[in-house]
Amino acid sequence: MHPFLEQESDNTKNTGDYRKKTVVASVAGLTLEGMDIMFLSFAMSMIIAEFHIDLAAGGLISSITNIGMLLGGIIFGVLADKFGRVKVFTYTVLLFAVGTALTGLAANIEQVYIFRFIAGLGAGGEYGIGMALVAEAWPKDKQGRASSYVSVGAQYGVILAALLSAMILPSLGWRALFFVGVVPVIFAFIVRKNLDESPEWLAAQKAKRAEKDNKGKLAQLFATPRITMTTIALSLIATVQIAGYNGLMIWLPSMLQQSQGLSVSGSALWTISTAVGMIIGMLTFGQFLDRFGAKSAFGIFLLASACAVFLYSYATGSAGVLIGGAIVGFFSNGMFAGYGALISSYCPVQIRSTATNAIFNFGRALGGLSPILVGYILQSYDMTVAMIYLAALYCVSFMVMLTLNNRQVHTIKAMKPVEKYEL
Repeated sequence: MHPFLEQESDNTKNTGDYRKKTVVASVAGLTLEGMDIMFLSFAMSMIIAEFHIDLAAGGLISSITNIGMLLGGIIFGVLADKFGRVKVFTYTVLLFAVGTALTGLAANIEQVYIFRFIAGLGAGGEYGIGMALVAEAWPKDKQGRASSYVSVGAQYGVILAALLSAMILPSLGWRALFFVGVVPVIFAFIVRKNLDESPEWLAAQKAKRAEKDNKGKLAQLFATPRITMTTIALSLIATVQIAGYNGLMIWLPSMLQQSQGLSVSGSALWTISTAVGMIIGMLTFGQFLDRFGAKSAFGIFLLASACAVFLYSYATGSAGVLIGGAIVGFFSNGMFAGYGALISSYCPVQIRSTATNAIFNFGRALGGLSPILVGYILQSYDMTVAMIYLAALYCVSFMVMLTLNNRQVHTIKAMKPVEKYEL
């Protein structure tokens, strides 16, 4: 083989290996994050019983975790843009692991709040950094499917948490479950040792030093009226995604138990059916995003979600409930696969981690309040009204999506000051 062709082949192979490593690292990170969040769901009743607290105090644990995620997303997003993706990614995983493990040592509910806040800081930082790594490693026409591979990790975490909870909770109790949180420490060590820094980030840092650009990262998300509107629009879209997911997954099993007479085991089967639909939906959405673009892919899935959720309130029979749940999961959470790629496509490399973390975790904090409203609707009205509310959310997100500019900021233009971009 000609030396030049041999070198080109090696470079292609190295690029392919690096892309795979970014996906594996990001998938593993999101899997561990999803596992930790579900640990809290499975252990909640035991925590409430041990510390003699009411349901509101128990629900506050989740709210405090979400606040930690929002703050951690902003802090670590800025740090990752400044000091490097891989370095800060490992720190977020370590912090997340420490907070999770310490939760198992909590002596009172106040300590549970503190340790969950710490875990939230790490989890909030991890998501956007992992997505930025993938966005910078993969070409534009494959970022959708790469993002979908990563997003499926959260569902792996749900399955893993269910299996571990079934094995650990009955015999060892809820504290032992959270001690599993030390496992990510090993993962962080492996990532730090085997994953190099993003070449695109390194190039941007070199250009930044040459231009002596020391502007604040978070402020650049609101640098001009158009950029501000784009930031707000992306935040609203992310909020709807989280609000819809939480509203469906937290309340639908209870709704179905009441409206369809579904047993607890039957509602668990529904959860599995819906999760399978979500995984297939994510992988499908990634292909849609690469093939048809963001507006078309999100538009189709948002409108289909609104219709599926509304029609689902009329589902009857076991088969209808299970198949309908899979269809709702396919569309409503399939879109989750595209948010990392969507936000990254509108933001230059210099602020990519900051933007992804700040925007998505804002949506996570605000959208996390949706179950409260759904609970109120169920208490005051019925399941049909609750499903109309959820369907309306997706319609609102669709209208917001239409306001986004077709022109996207891609990495080849990321060396210029961000104010010059038309978002």
